[in-house]
Amino acid sequence: QVQLVDSGGGLVQAGGSLRLSCVASGHTFSRHAMGWFRQAPGKDREFVAAISGNGGRTYYADSVKGRFTISRDNAKNVGYLQMNSLKPEDTAVYSCAASDSSFLTMQWAYLYWGQGTQVTVSS
Repeated sequence: QVQLVDSGGGLVQAGGSLRLSCVASGHTFSRHAMGWFRQAPGKDREFVAAISGNGGRTYYADSVKGRFTISRDNAKNVGYLQMNSLKPEDTAVYSCAASDSSFLTMQWAYLYWGQGTQVTVSS
């Protein structure tokens, strides 16, 4: 069992930056890949980014490539999502998740989820 607590959301102007954190407990963090998903009002939850257990592989949605960076510190059991050049369309609830699967862009591959943190980007 893995418990995830995500944080770092807030209100930011377009063009600004935020860094989300995902603290894991209850299991060896490095055994699990980690992903970030987001859900905007009235829309389905969508994949944002993912990183393998050892951090060697990363994946990004096309909409965030070049602006967002996913990383992790296994010694501290923490994952991060650095978000730069934020746009109003990035407004959503962001959730981190942990997976034992190799299908890291798929929601169904993730067993454990954080509670979500709100990111609001004003124009």
